[in-house]
Amino acid sequence: MKKSTKKLVAILMCAALAGMSVAGCSNGEPETKAPETTKAAEETKAETKAETKAEAKTETTAAAKSESAVNMADANVKKKDPSKHYKFGYTCMDGTNPFFVTIEKTMREMIEAQGDELVSVDPANDVTLQITQVEDLVSQKIDAMFMNPAEAEGILPALDQLKEAKIPTVGFDTEVADMSYLISYTGSDNYNAGFVCGEDLVKKCPNGGDIIVLDSPTMNSVTDRTNGFLDAIKNHNFNIVAQQDAKGNLEVSMGIAEDLLQAHGNVVAIFGGNDPTALGALAAANAAGIKDCKIYGVDGSPDIKAEMASGTSLIEGSGAQSPVKIARSAVNIMYSYLNGEEVADRYPVETFLITSDNVKDYGTDGWQ
Repeated sequence: MKKSTKKLVAILMCAALAGMSVAGCSNGEPETKAPETTKAAEETKAETKAETKAEAKTETTAAAKSESAVNMADANVKKKDPSKHYKFGYTCMDGTNPFFVTIEKTMREMIEAQGDELVSVDPANDVTLQITQVEDLVSQKIDAMFMNPAEAEGILPALDQLKEAKIPTVGFDTEVADMSYLISYTGSDNYNAGFVCGEDLVKKCPNGGDIIVLDSPTMNSVTDRTNGFLDAIKNHNFNIVAQQDAKGNLEVSMGIAEDLLQAHGNVVAIFGGNDPTALGALAAANAAGIKDCKIYGVDGSPDIKAEMASGTSLIEGSGAQSPVKIARSAVNIMYSYLNGEEVADRYPVETFLITSDNVKDYGTDGWQ
C-alpha cells in the first residue's frame, strides 16, 4: 500500500496542469494582519478556545466508564504462566492500510515473543465479511480477540458471537457501537487529532473560505476526527461546499475529489479523515493543477510526512497518532487481563499535529 500510494501520487503529480490560485489563506503570514491584541485579550481567547474544545468533546467521551492515566504502551506485561499457550485473533477494517500493517506487525512481534500465536484476518472494509471471518476465528478456538471494526454498528453480530463463546475482546483504534462487549479499549484521541488540524487551518486562513470534507460515517474514529475538525473551524467563516464518504481509502478519495474539484476549484482546504484519504485528495488536486489548497489528514504516516518534508506539497498537516503505541497498549492490556488483573475500560493514546514546521523532528522513514 505504501509503495503503490507513492507511485500513484507521483504519476498524477507529473500530470499536473498549470495552476489556479486561491484567495483566503497562504502558506505564510495572512495578507491582512489583524491589529495586535492585549495580553489579557489573548489569554481570554485561549481560555475560550479550551472551554469550547472541552464542551464539544464531552459528548464524545461520555460513554467511557473509566479512563486510565496509566500508559500501557510503555508497559511490558508478561503472562503469569509461561507454560500457557494463547491463540489470539486479530481483525482490522483494512489490512492494507499502512497504519494497520504497523499495528498488526507490532502485535505479532510482541505475542510471538511470549511463545503465543496471532491469527489475522482482513475484511477489506467489508463488515459482512468481517463477521464471517470472526465466526471462523471462534471456530478455531481462539482464546482472545483484538477488534477494530469495519463498521461500529454493523460489527455487533460478531461481538455477540465472541460474547457467547466467552472470548475476551480488546478494541483498538475505532470504537464499537456498544462498548460493553469489550473488556477494554485503547486508541488515539481521535477528536483531538481532527481538532488540531482545524486549529491550524483557522490560524493560516483567518478569512475563512470554501472547504471540502472527506469523511467516513461508518467509522467511529473518522467521525470523531471530523467532529473535532468541524468544531475547531466553527464560527470562523468557513463554508463546507461538499462533505462525502471517502471510506478511508486512497483510490475512492481520489475519484471523489476529482469530481468535487471540478465543481469547486477555489476551495482553500480539504480535510481527509485519514492520511490515505488526504493522499487521494492530493493526487486529484495535483492532476487538476491546483496550486493553493491546504490538505489535512490524520495518521502522521511516513508517506504524508515525506510530502510535508518535500516543501512543495499541498499537504499542510496531519493529526498524528502512533500505531506502535496503540498496538503495544492493546497487547499489554490483554495480557494483564489474562493474568487476572483488573483493567480500565479505556486507555487513551495521545495525538498531536505534524506540519512542515516540525516534521523533521519525527522523521519520514517510519511511524512516530
